[in-house]
Parts: sequence; C-alpha cells; structure tokens
Amino acid sequence: MSPIKTHREGAILQVTLDRPKANAIDLETSRIMGQVFADFRDDSELRVAIVTGGGEKFFCPGWDLKAAADGDEVDGDYGIGGFGGLQELRDLNKPVIAAVNGICCGGGLELALSADMILAADHASFALPEIRSGTVADAASVKLPKRIPYHIAMELLLTGRWFDPQEAKTWGIVNEILEGDQLMDRAWELARLLASGPPLVYAAIKEIVRDAEDSKFQDTMNRITKRQLPSVDRLYASDDQLEGARAFAEKRDPVWKGR
Repeated sequence: MSPIKTHREGAILQVTLDRPKANAIDLETSRIMGQVFADFRDDSELRVAIVTGGGEKFFCPGWDLKAAADGDEVDGDYGIGGFGGLQELRDLNKPVIAAVNGICCGGGLELALSADMILAADHASFALPEIRSGTVADAASVKLPKRIPYHIAMELLLTGRWFDPQEAKTWGIVNEILEGDQLMDRAWELARLLASGPPLVYAAIKEIVRDAEDSKFQDTMNRITKRQLPSVDRLYASDDQLEGARAFAEKRDPVWKGR
C-alpha cells in the first residue's frame, strides 16, 4: 500500500501522507512524494495542491529514524524535490496549501514551510528538535530566518522547543488556526478560491518571489521589465491578460483559461 494517497477534484489535488504510525518520511516515501508533486507541477489541468497528514494526531514528524536505523542514509536519494518532494522542486509555479492536522516537527515542519500557505488545527504542535539529536534542521535554517524575526528563528533552531499554533500564527508561520474538524473544509474552501483565479498570474508571482530571494530589488524589476522571467513573459503575452481587461470593462467575472 502506498504511503501517499491522492484525491483529485477538478483543478485541485489533495496529497495525504498516510504512513502509520506517525507519518514519518523515509527515502522511498520521499521519492514517491517528489514524483506526485512533480506530476502536479506538470499537469496543465491542475492548479492547486493541498498537503496534509493521515489521521488526527500527526501531520509529519520528519525523518523516519527507524528507517535510518535499518540502513536509510540521511544523505540518501530523496528523489525529485528533495526531502518530502516539495522543498527543492524546481519551477513549481502553482499554489500549495499545507493543512497541518497534528504534530509537525523537524522535516515535517520543513515540509509545511515549503507550502505557500499553512493552515493549522488548534491541536497541532510544532518544533525543530534536530538539535537534540545532534543534527541540523538544514532547510529550516535557510527558510525560517527569512520568514520570521531572526532572533525568534534562532531561538527555535537552537533550543528545539515546542510551540503551539497561536505562537506560530503570531510569528507569521501559520496563516489560520481552525478547529480540527474544520481544517480540511477550510483548506478546500481556500483551494477552490485559488483554483478559480488566474493561474498565469500565480505562476508569475511565484517566479518573481523566487527570483527576488537572491537578487536586489532593482535587478528583479529589470528582469521583469525586460521579460527575462518566463512566467512573466508568458502572462504578458497571454489571452488571460486580455481577458482580465475585457472582464473589467464589461463588468463581469473573468474566465481564466491559463493561456
């Protein structure tokens, strides 16, 4: 039985990590996840993904230490997209929502941080406990200080302490906190809203954000102006760009075709 379950509804794909008992990720699971997310990226009919965990207790605790004890190498082949299939996946220009339904720590928190938006159940809990096992939360060490105040990120990385959804929301890690039985309904509500929006604009936004991570403001703006970012160039040359203007002028809802 595959540790990854997928459910497709229209332009939305739900990806559920369902690997009892705790939804930990070993090398094989990571490779499967990478292929699932790569297929999502490359499927022109899909516009939004939701990633969540099976059950009500665990989203994902990260690396499977039992698998490591049995021979999985910590620097082994995680597959397309790196650990969990998302954090190093190239050219993923579609929105991804993480619905955190329980314990979310270590590589599981790094997986959630790879999404564009994070919704959390009110019983969820978070931590980066790698420090306690003598290893490093490498992806979180890159991402977290860019996402929240530096001194808070360093405290979480250096102490490995647990924190709750309210604190996660205070620091901007989490977008919304929901009661457990409302989490997936809200994730799907948000996904449907995004799926109804302009996919070429989403792609342009995500590419601009990635480009700006390692660039000065004016350098990225120059690349946009000179049409050197493929997603931006595609948007400006698209039917959807014209459709947006026509719909505004005609006082109607636009019909986005992604071309």
